[in-house]
Amino acid sequence: MIKKPLFLLALMVILISSCTVSKSARSQRNLFSGTWNLDDVYYENASGNFKSVIFNDAEDICFEDSEWFFRDNNSTGRYTIGQSSLCQGGDRFFRWSVVEPSENYQSQLQFKFIDENRKDISGGYGYRLNVVNISEQSMTLKSNVTADGQPVTIVYKFSKK
Repeated sequence: MIKKPLFLLALMVILISSCTVSKSARSQRNLFSGTWNLDDVYYENASGNFKSVIFNDAEDICFEDSEWFFRDNNSTGRYTIGQSSLCQGGDRFFRWSVVEPSENYQSQLQFKFIDENRKDISGGYGYRLNVVNISEQSMTLKSNVTADGQPVTIVYKFSKK
């Protein structure tokens, strides 16, 4: 008789612990929190000039000097692109998290677009960027893409505001 409640308690502990965020991811979430400036967007592993649309939103040049805000307590954020002749300016809202995939052991920032009312507008699709480094002052993220059948890495360099 005592074995059944003990088994259920052990099962609950396992389920709860499997859903918690790792200590490393939690620490990175705290570092993400706040306002960042995207200082530079550039390409690695490729030669020549590139022009790309990032996050299916705007050209790479539009993201340079954009402001990114991450709210830790409800996992929402936004980035703001400045208005120009090349760029449709304004705020883009997203829901974000830090994940640690087991296959490459590198933390990733993942996000998907939401509206001002926090409703999903991306059909469940989102983006993942590898966290190369993050500190209280700077952050470097990378994403691997393909251009003309060749692997290219887009590098995003941020500074904390």
